[in-house]
Amino acid sequence: MAAGQLAHMVYFTLRDGSDSAVQNLIAACTKYLTDHPGTVYFGVGPVAADLDRPVNDRDFHVALQVIFESRAAHDDYQQAPRHLQFVEENKATWAKVRVFDANLS
Repeated sequence: MAAGQLAHMVYFTLRDGSDSAVQNLIAACTKYLTDHPGTVYFGVGPVAADLDRPVNDRDFHVALQVIFESRAAHDDYQQAPRHLQFVEENKATWAKVRVFDANLS
């Protein structure tokens, strides 16, 4: 496959699923994970409470979507000081984290 964009999708299940805990994580994502070199798109938000079809996976509180221009930009992001600080400051609040990375054409 030719090199293209990389989608980095992260789904956080929090130990405390309260609205304030969800908003705190969204704020932390916005503070630490925006404006990294090579970012094409950044989005973060809570699970859509009103979408509860049988096909919906609702086992998360906060979804993070970052699309990078390349695999190299993603790899640099993983080691960036702001990303590492985000993980260190927030990991104690996570019950589970699922990461889905996909090559986009």
